Amino acid sequence: MNSTLPSVQDPDQDDINSPTLAQTEPIQVPSKIKRDIPLSESAKTTVAKARQEISDILTGRDEERMVVVCGPCSVDDVNAAHVYAERLRKLSERVDEKLVVVMRTYFEKPRSVVGWKGLLYDPLTEVQNSPMAGICMARRLAARINDSGLPCATEFLNPLLALYLEDCISYGSIGSRTVESQIHRELASRLALPMGMKNGMSGEMGSATNAIESARSPHRFFGSGMDGEACVVETKGNRNTHLILRGGSNGPNFEAESVQAAADAGRQLGLSRPVVVDCSHGNSQKNHRNQATVVEEVIRQVANGQKGLAGVMLESYLVEGRQDLARGNTRCFGQSITDACIGWKDTEYLVCRLAKAL
Repeated sequence: MNSTLPSVQDPDQDDINSPTLAQTEPIQVPSKIKRDIPLSESAKTTVAKARQEISDILTGRDEERMVVVCGPCSVDDVNAAHVYAERLRKLSERVDEKLVVVMRTYFEKPRSVVGWKGLLYDPLTEVQNSPMAGICMARRLAARINDSGLPCATEFLNPLLALYLEDCISYGSIGSRTVESQIHRELASRLALPMGMKNGMSGEMGSATNAIESARSPHRFFGSGMDGEACVVETKGNRNTHLILRGGSNGPNFEAESVQAAADAGRQLGLSRPVVVDCSHGNSQKNHRNQATVVEEVIRQVANGQKGLAGVMLESYLVEGRQDLARGNTRCFGQSITDACIGWKDTEYLVCRLAKAL
């Protein structure tokens, strides 16, 4: 007797064979976007000059200056970013004998779970709903900031999107969530600009130092070209990769012992000044006002003879703090919708304080 019962499909149970892909929509290739939104000769000069200056600091050819990467956690409003950029440009001119100031133009927001993923994905405006809107807005913004004479920095998250912006960027980073990723290490080896590798989410430095060694090495890997074609990419390696200390779940790591350990590890990989301290994130223990404490500790270490420090990163915007994102609601102009930032007055004070100390 056959006791096999017929299977019954639970209407609330997803069919494992049903497609999870909702839809695809083609986007324009990087070469076309670069033709449509080109960099001016002035912007190209800004990018090239800043890349060389930062490289000189990292390698020790410039022992007098430091790098300051400063700006909003993520760019969410291009108008506020323009206002901030003009203020930062004027400030940078006041301190350029001691500091190379680069604006944070972070267009992707890495997420541990879900949330707003950045301007490249979602421009937060009802009239810009094309899949290319965020990419075009980001490139126009970076092109204009560079044209004014202020260089730009960003964290590269999606390797495909990096090709749309890499020529606008003077300083790049790989985040703590992706620093162990082979794909991102290969991307860093491909990009012709100084690249900082952030320590892992716990705060340990091993994954970042491994990433530096990997990115400094030649690679051959599958990637995409400027015309969107799949291709094999060959790189010579990026000699300007270095370590960013950003703290982590185990606590801050900007104190002298951690900085010295990072400096020693970086020097074994060939850099004279291999350490940038991120004053936010784990080092500020998620309190934006603590960034000032971190800057003061960096100043103290430099005064005590620490030669391995190349610079600092600050999360800063026009208005202090943060606000919740809600579509349709009035937003405070120039206040972060992601991580809380220090306001402009504190920014100006800390940048000038660092320059004066140097």
